[in-house]
Amino acid sequence: MPPPKDVVKIAIQMVGAIPQLIELQQTKPLASVLKDVCDAWSLPNAERYALQYADGRQTYITESNRRDIKNGTILRLTTSPDQEAERLYIGIQSKNVDVKTDSLKKLASLSQDVTFAQEFISRNGLKQIYSIVEEGNDAGEMLAHTLKAFTELMEHDFVSWENLSTVFIKKIVSYVNMNAVDASIQQLSLSILENMVPTSRLLFEVVRKEVTLDRLLTHLQATNAQLQLKAMALLIALLLSATDAERRDMMDYLREKNIRQFIHKNIIHSSEPLGDEMAHYLYVLQSVSLNLCEHRMKMSMDPYSQEQRDLLQSLRQTAFESESEVSAGPFSTERRRSLCAKEFRKLGFMNNSNPAEDLHRAPPGLLALDNMVYFSRNTPNAYSRFVLENSSREDKHECPFARSSIQLTLILCEILHIGEPCSETAQAFYPMFFGQDHFFEELFCICIQLVNKTWKEMRATQEDFDKVMQVVREQITRTLSLKPTSLELFKTRVNALNYSEILKLRQTERLHQEETLAVPVLELREKLKPELLELIRQQRLLHLCEGTLFRKISSRRRQDKLWYCRLSPNHKVLHYGDVEEGVQSPPIESLPEKIPVVDMKMLLVGKECPHTKSSGKQNKDVLELAFSIVHDMEEYCLNFIAPTRYEFCLWTDGLNVLLGKEMTSERTQTDLDVLLSMELKLRLLDLENISIPDDPPPIPKPPSNLNFCYDFSNAEQ
Repeated sequence: MPPPKDVVKIAIQMVGAIPQLIELQQTKPLASVLKDVCDAWSLPNAERYALQYADGRQTYITESNRRDIKNGTILRLTTSPDQEAERLYIGIQSKNVDVKTDSLKKLASLSQDVTFAQEFISRNGLKQIYSIVEEGNDAGEMLAHTLKAFTELMEHDFVSWENLSTVFIKKIVSYVNMNAVDASIQQLSLSILENMVPTSRLLFEVVRKEVTLDRLLTHLQATNAQLQLKAMALLIALLLSATDAERRDMMDYLREKNIRQFIHKNIIHSSEPLGDEMAHYLYVLQSVSLNLCEHRMKMSMDPYSQEQRDLLQSLRQTAFESESEVSAGPFSTERRRSLCAKEFRKLGFMNNSNPAEDLHRAPPGLLALDNMVYFSRNTPNAYSRFVLENSSREDKHECPFARSSIQLTLILCEILHIGEPCSETAQAFYPMFFGQDHFFEELFCICIQLVNKTWKEMRATQEDFDKVMQVVREQITRTLSLKPTSLELFKTRVNALNYSEILKLRQTERLHQEETLAVPVLELREKLKPELLELIRQQRLLHLCEGTLFRKISSRRRQDKLWYCRLSPNHKVLHYGDVEEGVQSPPIESLPEKIPVVDMKMLLVGKECPHTKSSGKQNKDVLELAFSIVHDMEEYCLNFIAPTRYEFCLWTDGLNVLLGKEMTSERTQTDLDVLLSMELKLRLLDLENISIPDDPPPIPKPPSNLNFCYDFSNAEQ
């Protein structure tokens, strides 16, 4: 008798027949299993049949995936993939419109299955798909099914996108460029072009030439949210596949068309909630735009470049215009050079005789010079006030404009991740970025004035420069974390967060830390920990019961396909399955796949996960969000890419709880600290403003008149 793990109890259905309940022996060849099932229903030619899941995606059962079958699974006896592929191959060539439409609809559904797709493609089925599209005789529902089937078949990577004919590509492009086309067809066409773009340079150039940015902007302005999303996806694919020069040209054109203002008004502040996919595309658009600064950021100043020297001189001339006019008088060259050096010193350059040396460090390189010039030209009053105000102070108390600008530019580059590659999963963008052209320069203008304001509040000297810049970094970071919707709001909030407020926040954090370091408090913390850790465990399991929407990510592109996973209320089974876009919390009954918790053996994270190894992904953010559940004697894995780091922490903690292990994520420590802090504050409320000694007070000596004890020995006598 085979071991229990090689036998699963399942049900098999067939239309018009009583279901069979069988024990499937996993060691028995699938052909023999099918023969037994067919014999029970007196069906000849068992080779013409196959088993597939009755629910969910209805995947065909093969020798390679049969081990995924669990106890209680319901299968269905159906036509084998090769027979079905042959039937549909003939059906899509039928002259009968109804037969052809039904065949294409069925093809679009079955093409998600890799076994069927392989059979259909091996019959040269894609050639028939090409013909239907290229001939252009079909439209509406029939064309939509054709494009859907094509998309699903290409998803399996059996055929290269580079094999597509020019006629086919131009036909797909025409559906995007035409106005009188059904929205579903335009969505599918945009999706197909999005898939084409990253695969080869040739296809990128074809799509970029045929689909203009103006046309994409037209689709972006559509009221149909899905059409808007697909247009944005294609735009992002084009930007990511372009060279640096092409990307700069595209972004310049989009800026001319006021795409930021449109996104800010009609997408970010739309009445409809912003989906995860659109949030990701907005993050990428922001990242691509900010990374245009990378070239200048990494370029040191060339002292022999006349253009760069002119920019440097313009800073001096704008600040000391009247003095420069006087210097144009009959002074010697030596005197003029001395005057220039003095003015550059007043501007805050460390090397006033050769200020280009200050801009030799890269990063921030020439980006710092660009910011200073932008500030001087666009806010000349604020610039002059900054420079002249500090020129009138004592030397040690003046805030050096140039030195501050160079350091501030570096700080902003680090905070905004300029020069870093785009994340494949991130969705964090700044709404105010889309509300303002020249965002980086305008942000600099606000922050450089903040530097001067903070410098005065701290009564800083030259020795305090690093301390001031640390405070400014903290002011900027804390304000950005509030996600202000406009630069004006950012300016208001960052100026309100003055040095006194920063000191209060730091003092509060320090006092909290000191309170929690007292010996009696530490002992109380240790006593409270087990109870609070149990509370965190319950919260993690509750989160797993609510479930999370995960996104499938391939090596080629960010996928549209979603799947949902949740824990059963009794904490005994993990249920999962594919879901459609827009489904928020599917009922547990609609998730066909399941893994018993008792079969879970191990949790893998990051580089240990098989899907990060097999796909060759080395993107840092993907590695940080990847985790896998090993089940069934370490033979199979369920692979995850968490949507956020927060979800990653909650899921890995929850799975560790189910496995009987310690919760190891950084979120556990954060939550524990918060709960301990709250609990300690409540318990120590009566001791407010009373200092807690490190050691308990000494026990006093007994009093000298302690003689009131009754003597029983005398009473007995």
